[in-house]
Amino acid sequence: LCFTGSLVRTFTPFYFLVEPVDVLSVRGASVVMNCSAYCETPPKIEWKKDGTFLNLESDDRRQLLPDGSLLINSVVHSKHNKPDEGYYQCVATVESLGTIVSRTAKLTVAGLPMFSSHPESSSVYRGNTALLNCEVNVDLAPYVSPGGGWEQDPQPVALDERVLKLPSGALIISNATETDGGLYRCVIESGGAPKYSDEAELKVLPDPEVPQDLVFVRQPSSLTKVTGQSAVFPCVAAGFPAPYIRWTRNEEELITEGHERFLLLAGGSLAVSGVTEEDVGTYSCIAESGNETIEAQAELSVQVPPAFLKQPANIYAHESMDIVFECEVTGKPTPTVKWVKNGDMVIPSDYFKIVKEHNLQVLGLVKSDEGFYQCIAENDVGNAQAGAQLIILDHDVAIPTLPPTSLTSATNDHLAPATTGPLPSAPRDVVATLVSTRFIRLTWRTPVSDPQGDNLTYSIFYTKEGINRERVENTSRAGETQVTIQNLMPETVYVFRVVAQNRHGAGESSVPLKVATQPEVQLPGPAPNIRAYASSPTSVTVTWETPLSGNGEIQNYKLYYMEKGQDTEQDVDVAGLSHTINGLKKYTEYSFRVVAYNKHGPGVSTQDVVVRTLSDVPSAPPQNLTLEVRNSKSIMLHWQPPPAGTHSGQITGYKIRYRKVSRKSDVTESIGGTQLFQLIEGLERGTEYSFRVAALTVNGTGPATDWVSTETFESDLDETRVPEVPSSLHVRPLVTSIVVSWTPPENQNIVVRGYAIGYGIGSPHAQTVKVDYKQRYYTIENLDPSSHYVITLKAFNNVGEGIPLYESAVTRPHSDTSEVDLFVINAPYTPVPDPSPMMPPVGVQASILSHDTIRITWADNSLPKNQKITDARYYTVRWKTNIPANTKYK
Repeated sequence: LCFTGSLVRTFTPFYFLVEPVDVLSVRGASVVMNCSAYCETPPKIEWKKDGTFLNLESDDRRQLLPDGSLLINSVVHSKHNKPDEGYYQCVATVESLGTIVSRTAKLTVAGLPMFSSHPESSSVYRGNTALLNCEVNVDLAPYVSPGGGWEQDPQPVALDERVLKLPSGALIISNATETDGGLYRCVIESGGAPKYSDEAELKVLPDPEVPQDLVFVRQPSSLTKVTGQSAVFPCVAAGFPAPYIRWTRNEEELITEGHERFLLLAGGSLAVSGVTEEDVGTYSCIAESGNETIEAQAELSVQVPPAFLKQPANIYAHESMDIVFECEVTGKPTPTVKWVKNGDMVIPSDYFKIVKEHNLQVLGLVKSDEGFYQCIAENDVGNAQAGAQLIILDHDVAIPTLPPTSLTSATNDHLAPATTGPLPSAPRDVVATLVSTRFIRLTWRTPVSDPQGDNLTYSIFYTKEGINRERVENTSRAGETQVTIQNLMPETVYVFRVVAQNRHGAGESSVPLKVATQPEVQLPGPAPNIRAYASSPTSVTVTWETPLSGNGEIQNYKLYYMEKGQDTEQDVDVAGLSHTINGLKKYTEYSFRVVAYNKHGPGVSTQDVVVRTLSDVPSAPPQNLTLEVRNSKSIMLHWQPPPAGTHSGQITGYKIRYRKVSRKSDVTESIGGTQLFQLIEGLERGTEYSFRVAALTVNGTGPATDWVSTETFESDLDETRVPEVPSSLHVRPLVTSIVVSWTPPENQNIVVRGYAIGYGIGSPHAQTVKVDYKQRYYTIENLDPSSHYVITLKAFNNVGEGIPLYESAVTRPHSDTSEVDLFVINAPYTPVPDPSPMMPPVGVQASILSHDTIRITWADNSLPKNQKITDARYYTVRWKTNIPANTKYK
């Protein structure tokens, strides 16, 4: 393709057809490391070992084959001389085009065959599984097809569904019979004379008369495999009856029957073929015999060789441009990435940078940057390479707009139109109008030879003084005569020049302009070795060291702190290298950080350090202490912990103190656990006791609740059945409430722990409330006026609810006149010789019957013990007189 007499070069296919792979060999063998590269011009092939080129011309054992492969005759390997073992890499070069390198392949030379363990004589019950160990040195095991073979008396052992050889070389014989008894030995055949292990006798015992304990003979071991490999988890158990073995993965039953990749082997071992990342997890071998079950676990980890999610693409560019080769890789462990240009490692610098983890950015291209660039990814289980070509075009050749892969069929339609005519002269008066630490703004005047309407654009070329690698920044729109160059280095001299372009091409360059960026203010770095420790339940001491200061000494520090879980940070100014923060919450986590200040301002913050203040005794008592009389000699206490934020540490228990109400100085203590209840036993009958509870931490006892009192029963009442029906139920309807009063069941020998009141319009099941066993009345509030309510009352205990009593009542209608607030003074009169103290009536209501009549109703709140509602009671109602009508009364 031609443009103003210049040829647009196309990208040259240049790649490896075959790359070397890892090889395992033995001493004296011959090895071929395969390699073949393709290019229109046949490439020159060379080899590197451990990063150094091999001189094959003078090598009598190693030679280059016609296709580029490397032949190593009679591998040399001894304790002190290992010239052939190492890492090999194929290097292909086409003169005047470039160089590419293959992946790296490892040649491993195995040592002499040796047994790392020999089989040992053992016995097995008939029907059980036998295990004979035999392991070969690890480096040789893959070469000799793990562990060689086995012989019995001394014929070769045939492997089948019942007889299995593990990758380690061990032999498993399941469902053992008498014919399996005999002498066994392990054999290694590695090309020379076979080697034999020690002999071991296997005895097959008849069934025992009694069950035998279930034990593992061989447990599975954790494995790390590469994708595509097979994994075998050995699992052998012994016992009588003969054990049954099943497997789970991540606690889910593993179904092996009919599965393509999971296979249950002889004796219960598990094989996983073609492992994938989805197979990672915990594998559990579960052996069952009779009523016994034992379990052994092993982990499967899967590694993945590097693979490319995005490979570098071929790039066309002009000199001074910036380009990016993209490279995205995957693998496990996460691969490392390095870049190679024409076979040489790319060293990151100001102009060659690794961006977005793996991409290579080249800034300010020069002609020598042309060539082949390769992204090489490597992890523990492999490496891979992918490359692309960079072609730098002359400035009078436009960059094709088609993707590089399509350039072989590109035509002139995809290039900028070529015309001839006058080019612009040099831009005038280039000046730096704004200079900072990391950017410079340049302005200029149009060239003298600027014809009207020429729509000039400009390219600004710049470089560090003394560096011949220029970078370019283009103006964003035609006619623009200023630009801001960013991402510069502080306190550095740069050289700038400006070139104008019209439709005919680029004109003359302006005179170079030198500009120095400003020095950057250096702020303090983070204070080293910040530490924090709790010095009390409410204070933390923080210490640190002096940071390496930039311009000027450290003037002071600011210590920031915040309660963990909050979002509001507090701070304090500190002159020295330590400070104690007081007034913190007890047993609470706080985070701390330090910022140093110099004359230029705040520096870099330290990382947060987290510390918990020390614990203390609780600062509040437990909540909601309730008492339940169980019988004549015991009372159950229930409570809740102190409120959140008042524990001041870990609650370790609760201290209970109790006493007879009649003898307040006689106090008994009981220390309980962390449960929120305690049964106090051994009390006296018919006696009133007071209780209080305090919470404990390792530091001591916190404040106690108020005293709460209750009385034990006079006798041990019956709680094997529900209470009988209450002896009476009375309801008094008001406008929006109903006063309910009752008397307890006549049978006082059954425990009553409370009363359940149900109510609702037309049905008593809409709402239910429960009250204490001592209560004799309740006011149902928030009812609808003029509504028919059904009410039920049941006594209950820990066995359940008794037979209900039913009543119904119609609430009163709303009155059109003002409501009346009424206070009633109770003056009891009763013929009882020793009257009980009276409480004020409850539920007092007043309703207007006429212009001069008010009806007052109330409920009793203080029936003496054993006194029925029908007993004589007298009430006095007092009110003010001589008050005009239409008046609010009290």
